[in-house]
Amino acid sequence: MLLSRLSVCRVAQVLPRRGTRAYSSALFRACSLKLPAQWEFSSIQKRNFATEPIVVPDLGDSIKEGTVVEWVKAPSDYVKIDDVVCVLETDKVSLDIRSEKAGAILEHLAEEGDTVEVGAVIANLDTDASPPAGGAANDAKEDTSAASAGADTAKIPPAAPTAPEAPTVPTAPSAPKKTEPKPEPRGKPTAGSRNETRVQMSRMRLRIAERLKDAQNTAAMLTTFNEIDMTNIMAIRSKHKDAFLDKHGAKLGFMSAFVAASAKSLMNYPQVNAAIEGKDIVYREYADISVAVATPTGLVTPVLRNTEAMGFQDIESEIAALGKKARDGKIAIEDMLGGTFTISNGGVYGSLMGTPIINPPQTAILGMHGIFKRPVAIGDSVEIRPMMYVALTYDHRLIDGSDAVLFLKSIKQYVEDPVTLLLDL
Repeated sequence: MLLSRLSVCRVAQVLPRRGTRAYSSALFRACSLKLPAQWEFSSIQKRNFATEPIVVPDLGDSIKEGTVVEWVKAPSDYVKIDDVVCVLETDKVSLDIRSEKAGAILEHLAEEGDTVEVGAVIANLDTDASPPAGGAANDAKEDTSAASAGADTAKIPPAAPTAPEAPTVPTAPSAPKKTEPKPEPRGKPTAGSRNETRVQMSRMRLRIAERLKDAQNTAAMLTTFNEIDMTNIMAIRSKHKDAFLDKHGAKLGFMSAFVAASAKSLMNYPQVNAAIEGKDIVYREYADISVAVATPTGLVTPVLRNTEAMGFQDIESEIAALGKKARDGKIAIEDMLGGTFTISNGGVYGSLMGTPIINPPQTAILGMHGIFKRPVAIGDSVEIRPMMYVALTYDHRLIDGSDAVLFLKSIKQYVEDPVTLLLDL
């Protein structure tokens, strides 16, 4: 009979963690055995039954694991619904892991720096724990009393005297948070100094390095160059930037012209918008353009979707929103999935010329550079014009050299004469 009861207890889901005294106590009770007197527990200790695991959520397409970079909440800290518990870094972005229920953190099951898979339990939450004084409970009481402030208090009978409250058990002090060791600030190096500083690469930086090297090893990359006279687009921006900002709430930059020109050219040259999948070529009838944005943790490429149907105001508003999310560390993985073409703007850092690397599985990337005044031949005369070098790196396995040159020339013509974009020429 005892063995039968033990087998039932073994599959019970409500038992506390195996190996603890609470587990043995629950096992004895479930098997109708007498519990030793020294194993009796108070009601506070019985709260071990009401634990809720905090698990690593689904991180998106192709991402199966991440690294715990920071615990925001320590054991014994109280968390409310949707509070950030820890920060998880994946190959593409850093994510805040939030609590789905309110309670106190019982324990961490992963340390900072540990790699955890999707679905893994990283902490346990005591959902029976009471919020600290002045916390969520008081907020709820204030909301309730405010909602009933207009009631006729004269008709409400006086409340019966309540029993004195039981003394509260003091909460254990929060465990100190681990901080990532940082190199100490260095002064001016002394003559003959041979000091070195070694830091671990972040998960995102490792993934970026891996993808860039894979692109070099896989694609037959070739780069073609051209230059763009920015006189007309700069005049349009200078004339209308204030009215554009007042009406649309976004600044008018040069990026919208290049995105619109690229989208139009991608529709005219579908092979540049295509991708190789196995032995097939996939042609896209839409233009989802990835825009490279530098963040403190590395380069990310959020995607502007269906740019072929966007106007300048839509492009500028979306770029501003995605850029802010990326710099604040709030960008989601969904914002970076997909993309059929990439634009990288090294000109914001003063780059004169460069050769960008393709972002697989895309087959081409446009590199913008700085605007510098140079003497150029206009007809039979020489004038000083604001000029920008542009570069198109493409996969020669799919895109022929003539198509790449004509595609880049198409972007040049659209940007130099923006009216052709408006007239759909």
